[in-house]
Amino acid sequence: MTIPSALRSFFPPRLSWSKTGACLLLLAHLGCFSATPDKVPLGADYPKGPVKMIIPFPPGGPTDTLGRLIGQKLQEIWGQAVIIDYKAGAGTVIGVDHVAKSAPDGYTLGMINSAFVVNPSFQKSLPYDSIKDIAPITLVANLQLAMVTRPDAPFNTLPELIAYAKKNPTSLSYGTPGTGSTTHLGTELLKRSANFEMVHIPFKGSAQAHGELLGGRIDVVVDPFLSVMPYVKAGRMKVIATLGDKKLPNTDYPLIQEHVPGFNVNALLGFIAPKGTPLLVVQKIQTDIAKVMAMPELKKRSDEFAMEIVSSKPEVFEQFIASEIRKWARVIADAKIQPE
Repeated sequence: MTIPSALRSFFPPRLSWSKTGACLLLLAHLGCFSATPDKVPLGADYPKGPVKMIIPFPPGGPTDTLGRLIGQKLQEIWGQAVIIDYKAGAGTVIGVDHVAKSAPDGYTLGMINSAFVVNPSFQKSLPYDSIKDIAPITLVANLQLAMVTRPDAPFNTLPELIAYAKKNPTSLSYGTPGTGSTTHLGTELLKRSANFEMVHIPFKGSAQAHGELLGGRIDVVVDPFLSVMPYVKAGRMKVIATLGDKKLPNTDYPLIQEHVPGFNVNALLGFIAPKGTPLLVVQKIQTDIAKVMAMPELKKRSDEFAMEIVSSKPEVFEQFIASEIRKWARVIADAKIQPE
C-alpha cells in the first residue's frame, strides 16, 4: 500500500507497511479524516411523536381556551399531534403531580397558573416538590386582575374605598373565587400595604361571587378582568382599580400601584415539564411557544382575555417561580391564613 504524500509526515520514516498494518494505523491515527455525518443536535428533531398537554382545570375556562389554542398552533409547527389531557382538581395539584411523575422526555407538558406558586405555602402537603420535581419552560402570559363594585357603591376610586373602610371598620366585605386564590392573597397583600381592613368572603368560583355582589350582599369582588368584563361593559359593575403594573389595552382603568407604590399582582399562566427533561428540548419548546404567542391570532385573544404576553426564557421563569413562592409564603404567614 502506498501512503499518500500528504500523509507521510504523520508516520516514522523507514516503517514497513503491509496493507493490514497501514489500514490499522490510518484508522487509529487519522480517525479525524473519516467521513462520518455530523450528529443532529439534541432537541433539533423534537418532537418525533405526539405530545401530551396536561391542563389542570375542567374544560371551558380561560386556561383551557388558551391552552387548546396554543396546542393547535404547536401542532401546526411540529407536524405532530398535541393531545389535551384534563386532570382537574385539588387546586391544580392533581395535574401538576401527573406532570412531575411523567417521563422527562419532553412528551408531557403541563399548563400552570398562580395556584402553582401559592400551593407550597397554602397546601399542608404536596405529592411533589415545586422546585426539585419541575422543569419550568416559559411564562406565557400575565392575566390582569380587577377590583370591582356595584355602580351605586359609595366609592369610585381606591383612595375612596380605603377611606370608607377606615371609617367603617369590619363592615366592608370582598368576594373572590376561593380561599388561597391569587385574587384573595393579592387583596390581603393590598390590605397590609395600605393599612385597611375588608372581610374576605370566599366562594366556589367566580359566578357565585358575581351574583352576591350584584345582589348587594357583598361590597367588592376581586377577579380576573376577563370574568367581570361583560358586567363592566353592561354597566352593572364599575372598576375601582386593576392589580397589575400595566394598564389594560385600550382602557384607562387606574392601577392600584398609582396609590400603593410597587404593588403588582397578576395571575400567571405558564408551561412546565418534568424535572430532568433535556435542556435543549426545553429550550426548543420555549422557542416554539414564543413563536405561537407572537402570532396575530394570539395577540387578538390576549387583548380579549386582558392578558399581557410574556414568553420568558426557561431560566427567567425558574427565577420568577422561586420569587413568587417566597412572596406568597410571606403573605400567607402575615395574613395568618391556615394551610388547607
